Amino acid sequence: MALKRLDKLLADMGIASRSELKQIIKSGRVTVDGRAVTVPDAKFDSESCDIALDGKSLTVQKFRYYMMDKPAGVLSVTEDRKQKTVLDLLPQEQQRMGLFPVGRLDKDTSGLLLLTNDGDFAHRVISPKSGVEKLYLAVVDGEPNEADVQAFREGIVLKDGTECLPAKLELLGNSCCLVTVMEGKYHQVKRMLASRGKPVLELRRLAVGELEVGENLGPGGFVELDEKDLCKVIKDFVMEK
Repeated sequence: MALKRLDKLLADMGIASRSELKQIIKSGRVTVDGRAVTVPDAKFDSESCDIALDGKSLTVQKFRYYMMDKPAGVLSVTEDRKQKTVLDLLPQEQQRMGLFPVGRLDKDTSGLLLLTNDGDFAHRVISPKSGVEKLYLAVVDGEPNEADVQAFREGIVLKDGTECLPAKLELLGNSCCLVTVMEGKYHQVKRMLASRGKPVLELRRLAVGELEVGENLGPGGFVELDEKDLCKVIKDFVMEK
């Protein structure tokens, strides 16, 4: 592994900002292999040495993965000058990790949203070739029927010619249904249901793969995921150590 500045290594862990870390390091609170290092730009290979802060060993983890219960009314983007984004809901520690949403949920859609700084993982989750299913609960205007189920099964072609892959539609009654898709085209679930004359009134994502949204998180709540969790999304996933 290439050598990195000590302050950069610690910043990548989300411990503090680079400017704050310079003071922490200069104060002698950081040790490498048991010896205090007070020079922020000293370079080390984090995989071959033990870095500790205030005597506590730090595990260097390049990539981080979180699940958020996205509330309605928040944008699934990294930044916006006028509206609140999902990253604005995170503490400063997580905001410094370079996280971004894995795909997007519409502003008025709630539910499971993955956040990571691992681009390869995000691509695998989003790509239809990976076959990762996304499960949604929809409340619609009207009552979905068996003809709609069949149309979803065959693959719907939207008014603008967009072809959607075959999807699952499960009828729940009382204008509610479950929709399972393996892709994430623009407003896809809403547009698919609208094409059948069942415009969406409320939409919530319940699961990505076999990973279900934690009902105890609450709107805006989030939790870090481990390898076991991530294997529920991508079965052969191996977390980089």
